[in-house]
Amino acid sequence: MGVPAGYFLFMYGCGQKEDGLATAMAGDPVLGATPAAAEKGEPYRGCDDDDLFVYAGTDYRYGGTRQSVLDHYRESAQANGWRSRPVRGDESVSDCFTKRIGGTTAYLTVQGPENGTVQAEIVADHARSDWC
Repeated sequence: MGVPAGYFLFMYGCGQKEDGLATAMAGDPVLGATPAAAEKGEPYRGCDDDDLFVYAGTDYRYGGTRQSVLDHYRESAQANGWRSRPVRGDESVSDCFTKRIGGTTAYLTVQGPENGTVQAEIVADHARSDWC
């Protein structure tokens, strides 16, 4: 027996709870704290309807080194209440930070610069998945 159709109409996908979390994450000051030499970024936010993973971030152009990006975000993250966590499995992400946002643990990761682009992103869900 399958799932009732009403489930997909009323229960499936992202809703107000996830939108509130995305709004809170997008407003975190660390996303606006790009390095001084960076070009203005493109902010984004959203939610994956299948898994209810919520994300907010910014992509921007930056001509500096990977080390300068990491140094910048380590300082900015700490100044904004983020705590450093070791990263498991993904070699392209060498730092991961955690912070309570919207009643759950959020994870900040920084990637790049790859081809002159840096991505700073916060990800969370209400199921308390571990992103580091």
